Amino acid sequence: MIGTERHESRRIDNQLRGRSGRQGDSGASKFFLSLEDDLMRIFGSERMDGMLEKLGLPENEPIMHPWVNKAIEKAQQKVEARNFDIRKNLLRFDDVMNDQRKVIYEQRKTLMQATDVSETVAGMRHDAINGFVGRMIPESAYAEQWDVNGLHEECRRLLGLDLPIEEWAKEEGIADEEIRTRIEDAAERKMAERSMTYGPEVFRAAEKSVLLQLLDQAWKDHLLTLDHLRHGIGLRAYGQRDPLNEYKREAFGLFEEMLDHLRESVTAVLSHLEIQVAAPEDAEIAPRPQTMRESRTDPAFAQAGGGRSEPAMPGATRRLREAAAVVDPNDPNTWGRVARNAACPCGSGRKYKHCHGKTA
Repeated sequence: MIGTERHESRRIDNQLRGRSGRQGDSGASKFFLSLEDDLMRIFGSERMDGMLEKLGLPENEPIMHPWVNKAIEKAQQKVEARNFDIRKNLLRFDDVMNDQRKVIYEQRKTLMQATDVSETVAGMRHDAINGFVGRMIPESAYAEQWDVNGLHEECRRLLGLDLPIEEWAKEEGIADEEIRTRIEDAAERKMAERSMTYGPEVFRAAEKSVLLQLLDQAWKDHLLTLDHLRHGIGLRAYGQRDPLNEYKREAFGLFEEMLDHLRESVTAVLSHLEIQVAAPEDAEIAPRPQTMRESRTDPAFAQAGGGRSEPAMPGATRRLREAAAVVDPNDPNTWGRVARNAACPCGSGRKYKHCHGKTA
């Protein structure tokens, strides 16, 4: 085997050598390299220049020396170590995402196996109320510093409730905890009324379906955000920061934000959800027995004085039979009502459409 360059990995070179020796033949291999190859130019140039000066070899002559082979092997080892560090670093980034994936998948599996997720939904609603009440009524803040209008809008947006927040805030001695309790009680009453309106079984099924759909959508959006974050996190190294630690810190914060957004989304959707219960389908009507009907006029019934009576037939067939009954063979003026496939009244024995009906 003759090779024109050496690969970055010694494993590839060994594979090429192995392909040259098959069926018991050890084979032989020889590689021809140039100092301008990427492997030698990037990783072995300085060492190679020093060896050439020590050996005193002239230019434009082949260089064959064990030191050269050793230098090439060292260059390959550098490349392999660099690629190994890259893969190892990528695996560490994937471990961060994998830890979050385990949490989400475990929670989703629990939700799918559960028949009633009302407690989970109630816990999310409780956390969502605590979240926006904490934002609008900061801790240790005076009543004048409360964002009453913002709290009222959040109640309408997330809970679908038009509560007298402004009147509550004007009450003397009222605290944020009491307002939070009133909001939670109003939300619980509304959800209980909706459950009774649509039926507990229907509403429980709707809660589970909405929760799983919103969880899947939130997780997909979170994976996309983490992918964008990982592509640019390497620039943090210019600020003397470890990209991996920065990625772990920000990925954890994004995961918490995703869970908060999920709680608010589930609460808002279930508070504004309108369920349309389909009416029970009508009882299936038994199929009518199929009867055989003639699709053409029998010439026997077109003749007056036939030997058998005409059976009752609905629709166009009956009308044609009635029209044929008033045809007078002696009066050509009545022949216009004769069916095209009936026998011609003239007595020729041919069909009307091939006899007098052809020229009519």
